[in-house]
Amino acid sequence: MSQIFTRNLTFQSDNLGKEVMIMLTFETNHIEGIYADVFPIVWKVSKFGKTGSYSARVTYTSQLAFSKPQVVNGNIIDAETCVKINDGEKTNLTVANGVHHFSPPQPATPGVLQAVNNTGIIQDLAVGFMTPGDLMPKPVLYFNGVGDGSHVTARFTPILHAYITSDYEKTSIIRGAIDTPAIWTQDLSALPESTIWTLTRDTVTGRYSLVNSY
Repeated sequence: MSQIFTRNLTFQSDNLGKEVMIMLTFETNHIEGIYADVFPIVWKVSKFGKTGSYSARVTYTSQLAFSKPQVVNGNIIDAETCVKINDGEKTNLTVANGVHHFSPPQPATPGVLQAVNNTGIIQDLAVGFMTPGDLMPKPVLYFNGVGDGSHVTARFTPILHAYITSDYEKTSIIRGAIDTPAIWTQDLSALPESTIWTLTRDTVTGRYSLVNSY
């Protein structure tokens, strides 16, 4: 098992010149069935004002987990149950007396995470990461309509994207490709434990950038 790591990221601005929203979500372009059977989830949405100083802080840990999400109006609002899982492990979701349960993960295919639906009916599943102090993971990927006896396979790399957009809410399920390019992309595993990123706006082009400030 690889060593669990933590990344603290602070995003800040000072007299940006225009009020904007930054949306954070993880890389999914390499995933088979994206926007058909599996969907990315918005991690964080933060507002940065036109004038004055603003800051938003997020924390990522590399401890992954499968969960049985609760979805309301296209947003994952919580999870009924979850299990921590590592690369190359597999878990089974079952149900008894109306209570769902993930089995303790067992060694399986290297390089991927797997979950099998053995509940007898179609289920939705999610992959996310644990945050210190929280019992349930922050969802990253949503698997819709997993049939009984079927399994989901996740190959997750913590490549984070930042977008300037007001079209999404925190924990929204992203149903199609985002129609604006990312202004920033980073592999979190390659960053120091804590970093600061300053949001700037080019007054000529109107383009935004996130510049490493620490």
